[in-house]
Amino acid sequence: MMSAVRLRLAGIRKSFGATRALKNVSLEIAPGEVHAIIGENGAGKSTLMKVLSGAHRADAGTMEVSGLSYEPENPHDARLKGVAMIYQELNLAPHLSAQENILLGAESARGGWVDRRSSRVRAQAALAQLGHEGLDLDRLAGDYSIAEQQIIEIARALLIQPQVLIMDEPTSSLTQADTEKLFATINRPRAQGVSVIYISHFLEECRRIADRYTILKDGETVGSGEMKGASLDHIVTLMTGREVKDLYPRSARAPGAVVLEVKTVASGPRLKRATLQVRAGEIFGLAGLIGAGRTDLLRAVFGLESLTAGEVCVVGAPAGAASPRARWLQGVGFLSENRKEEGLMLNQSIADNLTLTKMSDFGRMGWVSGARQRAVAQRWVGELRVKCHDSGQPVGQLSGGNQQKVALARLLEHPAKIFLLDEPTRGIDVGSKAQIYQLVSELAAAGKAVVVVSSYLPELLGLCDTIGVMCRGELAVVRPRAEWGEAEIMRVATGSA
Repeated sequence: MMSAVRLRLAGIRKSFGATRALKNVSLEIAPGEVHAIIGENGAGKSTLMKVLSGAHRADAGTMEVSGLSYEPENPHDARLKGVAMIYQELNLAPHLSAQENILLGAESARGGWVDRRSSRVRAQAALAQLGHEGLDLDRLAGDYSIAEQQIIEIARALLIQPQVLIMDEPTSSLTQADTEKLFATINRPRAQGVSVIYISHFLEECRRIADRYTILKDGETVGSGEMKGASLDHIVTLMTGREVKDLYPRSARAPGAVVLEVKTVASGPRLKRATLQVRAGEIFGLAGLIGAGRTDLLRAVFGLESLTAGEVCVVGAPAGAASPRARWLQGVGFLSENRKEEGLMLNQSIADNLTLTKMSDFGRMGWVSGARQRAVAQRWVGELRVKCHDSGQPVGQLSGGNQQKVALARLLEHPAKIFLLDEPTRGIDVGSKAQIYQLVSELAAAGKAVVVVSSYLPELLGLCDTIGVMCRGELAVVRPRAEWGEAEIMRVATGSA
């Protein structure tokens, strides 16, 4: 690693009204270094990166890039000065094609006209770096899955050949195979001297890819050092201020009768065939590659997608046409992988979001009791440790992890008896993950049925009782958790078993 400093931040402070998001953050990164920024949700990581990327102006402190003063006016100015950022929440224009998104603001031109041939070659080259040459550049970005949209976002950042590349949760929607491709991609610019800031709640990833780390807590730097040989227990303790033990709790539970039965279901172009049974008190995991049909299966079960074949039976519930409203009334709850667009009303309060599906319980004669809403919401805010001013705060003002807690709390408040959870810990820090794993385990112990889709295999292996692996739109193999390992899951998921 080179000894010169590529990026230097000193005494960075940022407040939003009375809220001090960053109190005093300093760090240095060398050329060719991958530097992990670690911390719980609300620790200040995203705010710090927005300051660095030009989205916010710091209230105090200094920044330098390659020895020169760095004060970006906006994100576009930051990119021109060599700093590119991939945000945790995707930042694409859904009505434009994948190619147009990759090249947005950096199109090739000749004689004042866009050079379409050169632009296409550059977009294809950016995707080739990620191992996704087959992605259709002409397809609208909004038509792609969340994970595929993230690939487009990463390709756009690589296009400008940045001096500093910021990756905020880049693997949150990626499978293990795509994560490995991303790591290989990071090593290419790294070898060319590009500094990479890597933010992830997957500490195992940080340990594998990062050279050094900085830990933030409550807007301040509380630790830093070389990643090689660093104790994960020590890192977690600094992050949370407490020890986190037994990340994947195994509650005393005995699966009972079948409560959800899916019979040879097909839906849309991706889901071709799936059959499964889920029992009360069971945690059923769904693994598979991007596009294998995992999310499609959950959406079909919940009535968000129409069935083209087969049937879904919620045992003990009246038969009838499937719709989200009907499923709610049958006791089925769904947590979307896309909390920003489907899971929450970002401009509404925490209390409104939590009580949305049972609003009639909080009033009479068409009037809603705000006091009762707030009391219920405050209970969940306390139980799930949601970082907020109060339950009247708009959900859109919360960090991504705290937004996810609110989305999950709504299912708990409803209450559902069958939980369909699509990437429930996406963008969640280690401490919050431990809370959610504990909640899921307690739900199963209380006789609830839980179906979990996750791209993080240790999560499925640690949490679930049964795991099914999807391959090319079909639910290929279902086995007890004890009969699976990561390598075997990947063999089935890739069709090589």
